[in-house]
Amino acid sequence: MAMPGWRLPETMTALPTRKLEAFRYTDLRALAAISFATNMATGQAGDLPALGIPRLVFLNGRFSAAHSDTIPFTRDFTPVADDGALPLAQINAGEAQDGITLDISEGVDAGAVLLVSHAAGTGPFAFHPRHRITLGAGARLVLVEVAQGDGVYWHNPVTDIVLHEGAKLAHYRLQDESREAFHLATIRVNIAGLAAYESFTACLGAKLSRAEFHARLHGARAHAHINAAQILGTTQLGDFTTVINHAAPDCASRQTVKSVLSGAARGVFQGRIEVDRVAQKTDGYQMTQALLLSPGAEMDIKPELQIFADDVKCSHGATIGALDPEQIFYLRSRGIPEAQAREMLIRAFLDEALEPVSFAPARELFEAKIAAWWAGT
Repeated sequence: MAMPGWRLPETMTALPTRKLEAFRYTDLRALAAISFATNMATGQAGDLPALGIPRLVFLNGRFSAAHSDTIPFTRDFTPVADDGALPLAQINAGEAQDGITLDISEGVDAGAVLLVSHAAGTGPFAFHPRHRITLGAGARLVLVEVAQGDGVYWHNPVTDIVLHEGAKLAHYRLQDESREAFHLATIRVNIAGLAAYESFTACLGAKLSRAEFHARLHGARAHAHINAAQILGTTQLGDFTTVINHAAPDCASRQTVKSVLSGAARGVFQGRIEVDRVAQKTDGYQMTQALLLSPGAEMDIKPELQIFADDVKCSHGATIGALDPEQIFYLRSRGIPEAQAREMLIRAFLDEALEPVSFAPARELFEAKIAAWWAGT
């Protein structure tokens, strides 16, 4: 699909700079200044999450059979040449050494799978996993991803997802990387008619993170729902970027992105809804809201609508503000300590973004991580 303003110049061979419009708010010079090793040993597993569902584990970007369960719909990794125009995906294609392929046959309900990436090393290293997920017509899958680690590293995963007619994927992502790490993820989703992609990303970790979603709805009555919560402190930078392309009629997309920023943290949301000429009866909605908990916190928001059809319903909204002192006063007047009152208001603020997380183990994981973040502030 065409993505004006997002194309990698033919002469670019390194990381994108802020001269590229898609990276206008996210400066990668700190990443570019580090020399990363690319052949890191497997490393120690550390404390790996377990949600009571089959688990696939990658240690420093390499699949660890010893820590993983055997499931019937996996295939081995094979290198791939990237024919797209996204800079981070092109870097990934040149460096990828491992990844998982999930291939769900037509009509199969594959249940839930946990995909864990754990990083641990003694010096700066990088890994670029390439994951591929295909759901046949009418297939079902819940995928829970957890990215975590210790030390200085660069995690640059690319996930390519194909949903055939009537397939449904619930995709829940927890980015809880080391506070010294760089996490730059690219997720590309092709959605056929009557298929549905439901996604929620919780961004809590990393020194610098970026989650970049590209969803294409190319069959009638396809649906995409991409939600996120960025909860950042100190000098963290979190970038959540989406491009949703409506390329067929009667499709719907929803985006709700909530950011809670403290210290000198910076949040970025760039969201674009593209509606092709043939995509009549499109229903697209986008909302982003940010809570700034300190004077040094900052939020950059760039919503875009690019519409070439004439019978559509598309809208976007954005708000940035602080906690309401009157609400805090009201709760304190009812005997609730100030810290607890602030936590209650923040949790209420985040609830809307968490709404689509209907898989109970994933919801409990996110809520526990959010509570731990608040306890540590």
